[in-house]
Formats: sequence, structure tokens, C-alpha cells
Amino acid sequence: MRIISGTNKGRKIIPPKDLKARPTTDFAKESLFNILNNKIDFENILALDVFSGTGSISYEFASRGAKLVIAIEINSRHVAFIRNESKKLNLNIKVVHANAFYYLKKTKLNFDIIFCDPPYDIAGIEQIPDIIYKNEVLLPNGILILEHSKKYNFSEHAYFNEVRQYGSVHFSFFSK
Repeated sequence: MRIISGTNKGRKIIPPKDLKARPTTDFAKESLFNILNNKIDFENILALDVFSGTGSISYEFASRGAKLVIAIEINSRHVAFIRNESKKLNLNIKVVHANAFYYLKKTKLNFDIIFCDPPYDIAGIEQIPDIIYKNEVLLPNGILILEHSKKYNFSEHAYFNEVRQYGSVHFSFFSK
């Protein structure tokens, strides 16, 4: 896993083999950020990385100049790994050890961009966009990206914009 762009461009991050995560592939991540480069200015945004896993997306946001990145992860080993890597790379990432669904329902913060990469088999994945919009976690002009398998189709959601597919990775984009 590597950081594609920004102050830490090219830095490799090697998670321990016993971390149980499915990081977004470098190919899919690079494609995603190519799309986002044309939609947002990363400088000074507040970004939320939900179901952070190894922190791959958080590192990318922070390396590109996000004012603050909040990474939500329930697995304590993953939390420790992301904290350690963020500190080593001097990245502005706040790691929150929490259940993602609980956090999305309770946070009072609002974000410019939210990236969610839940386990593909997690119960409730189809509810994530509704939870975010109902609780106003995303700013009015913000972007929500939900990574998922081909099993899910969000095209009927009121705020759905498009889906992009990179191999087995699907990114559904939402905005008001």
C-alpha cells in the first residue's frame, strides 16, 4: 500500500499481516482520487474516513492537505496501527475507536467529504447514506463515497450521483 500524492507521495505503508482488513487497492484508490481532484480542493477540508481499516484513505486525504481527517475504526489493533503510522508520517489524523454506525448517528461534526469502506458483508450497509443525510454529517455541498461490492445498487437513492467500478471495487457517489 502506498500514498499516491501529496506531502507523503510514494511512501509505502506495510500493515502487519495479521490485520484483518481489505484495503482499497492502489489502482482503485488512484482512480478515485483522480476523480476527486477534479471535484474538490483538498486544502483545508474536513474529511471523515469511516471503517478505516488500515487507514489508507485517511493517509491520502491528510497527505493532500486536509485540515483534519477523522478515521473511525472499531478494531483496536487497526486503531493503534493508524495512530502509529499517522504519527510517523506527521499526518493530521484523529483516530476514533468506535462503532461506525454509532458514530455517524451521534457526531455533531459536519464534513466536506466522507469515505465509507465497510466490510462488504456487514449488516446495514444499505442504510449508511440515509444515516449520514438524516444526521446531517455531510455539509450541504459535500461528497459521500461508499465503497461496496457489486451486490449493492444505490442508484435509486435520492442523493445518488454515479457509480464507478474498478475490478471488484464499486464506488457510489452521493451529494445533494
